[in-house]
Amino acid sequence: MTPVADRRSWLLPWLALAAPLLILLAGIALVQRRGSDRAVAVPPLLIGGGLLLTNALAQGRHRRRLLAALREQNLGR
Repeated sequence: MTPVADRRSWLLPWLALAAPLLILLAGIALVQRRGSDRAVAVPPLLIGGGLLLTNALAQGRHRRRLLAALREQNLGR
């Protein structure tokens, strides 16, 4: 393995967990804080949720394109 590929092999799982961990951390901060201090935990919560939603939408779009290409290839036979 090349040094770049070796670095990526351990980095990718952590990047995949970044948004869920951000939401978890923001949720914990939201529960522990009181009053107006709770507002500090809201932006990370929204960012993590937005990242997960964006990723889910992009994956769905990608799957639809793949399915359409497979169907078109199958019809061309």
